[in-house]
Amino acid sequence: MNDVATTGTRGDDSIGLDLAGTRDVPVLRLHRAPSPEAGAEAILARAEALTAADTRAHRIVAEADPATADRLVALGAARRSADGIEILPGLLWQCASRWLPSPRPPFPEVFTATDGRRHPLRPETPEGTVYARAIPWLGQRLSFRTMSEPGDAALFSAWMNDPRVAEIWQETGSLAAHEAYLARLRADPATLPLLACLDGKPFGYIELYWARESRLGPLYEAGPYDRGWHVAIGEAEYRGRAILSAWLPSLMHYLFLDEPRTRRIVGEPRADHAQQIRNLHASGFGTVATVDFPHKRAALVSLSREHFVRDRLWVPGAAAADATPRPAAVPPQGPCA
Repeated sequence: MNDVATTGTRGDDSIGLDLAGTRDVPVLRLHRAPSPEAGAEAILARAEALTAADTRAHRIVAEADPATADRLVALGAARRSADGIEILPGLLWQCASRWLPSPRPPFPEVFTATDGRRHPLRPETPEGTVYARAIPWLGQRLSFRTMSEPGDAALFSAWMNDPRVAEIWQETGSLAAHEAYLARLRADPATLPLLACLDGKPFGYIELYWARESRLGPLYEAGPYDRGWHVAIGEAEYRGRAILSAWLPSLMHYLFLDEPRTRRIVGEPRADHAQQIRNLHASGFGTVATVDFPHKRAALVSLSREHFVRDRLWVPGAAAADATPRPAAVPPQGPCA
């Protein structure tokens, strides 16, 4: 017996899409669409909603016309099966064009060296919004954007001079000093400063880096596309668990989408920052080692792409030991018994 109600689409009468099946195997039936592209987009939007906060769907069967089915397969979100087309969550959530407004193809691999460290040549700094995702449990849109709007540097400066942020970041200073700091980062292809926003309002600062070129690079066997990050939540009202469960996995999602060759994301929280390390462990990171910098002792933490995708770590609580068991990332071909 079905336990998912049949529904129609919302807001677009030119598309007819019904939802049936079960929670484990939802079925999306496309009745009409103005084009294969529009039909595929409607199906993928519904599939995203079904898998954004729930790990129980084994696969999503899509019943559509041949052109729309071909489009879903060509996008990499689905594969052909005995009962037509099936969308696998692990495929869907690696389709960069759904969350990256301007996805970049992999930058050609040419190696160079910086300060004696061999690494791939990096692409130039992007501009504007680099990632956006609807967060169903908040009813808001999360986005990450570059720091190119008036007032961004002043906001960063205010956050860095907040005692709670300064205790961890140790970057207090004048607006002029902070403007120079951000300019250096933007000019360096090894780093990317971003703002995290909810419904367009900035609430946190993100600093991304390629691990090989960073201070962390000499302290472990860094892969050529390992990437790391630092975050400062500047607005106090955005420090709750519900918002953490939105921005943290979304940031990891962005890093894996931005460069498909990134196999591992690393971090270096202060070793005595117990709450931050607990949050990271609850999000799927593991502590690899303790490393020493001149200014701090840090825990080296790591998250693999395989773990993130296989265990659907974009879903809140999916990394918990007592989380609902996930089905196989690639279920057997054909209908489930």
